Amino acid sequence: MPFNQLKRYNDLLDITGMSPHNRNISLRGVFDRDITNNSNFKFRTKQITPTPLDGEIKMDTLFLHLTRVMVDKKTRAREYDVHRSQRLHWVKYHIEEKKKENMLVYSVKEPDGNRTYIYDKDEKYVIVLEPLRNKNEYYLLSAYYVRGKDAKRNKFEKKYKRRLMELL
Repeated sequence: MPFNQLKRYNDLLDITGMSPHNRNISLRGVFDRDITNNSNFKFRTKQITPTPLDGEIKMDTLFLHLTRVMVDKKTRAREYDVHRSQRLHWVKYHIEEKKKENMLVYSVKEPDGNRTYIYDKDEKYVIVLEPLRNKNEYYLLSAYYVRGKDAKRNKFEKKYKRRLMELL
């Protein structure tokens, strides 16, 4: 088993010294183990699927969302993000709700749709799900390490204050 597949929460994946090709192979191994090949990838009994792109659900697109950050909203261009990538194996850990303390799990109505957030206050890590109406599943929109000023980090705690009474 490759080294990074042995990493556990809250260790970081060891990818900084790798060539882009080897890094991608290592990250894809973790992604495939935790998400692609995980038929039980569910949050509270609801199946999680990648967001459809042009009507087609693509695991490659989800992989890009979990390892790259958008750098241009107009062109939707994305670039490799070491912070997201080092924490790729945290997605499954949080989806399975293995961590109980200092976690905020809630749903809110947003301008672009309903969202369910899983926010790890200690590690400043968030997973964003979109609950599907009339279906018993979620789209996994993104997961990332929240960086920047405290105001940005508190964004999820502010959203929590206006959360819906029940999880969607």
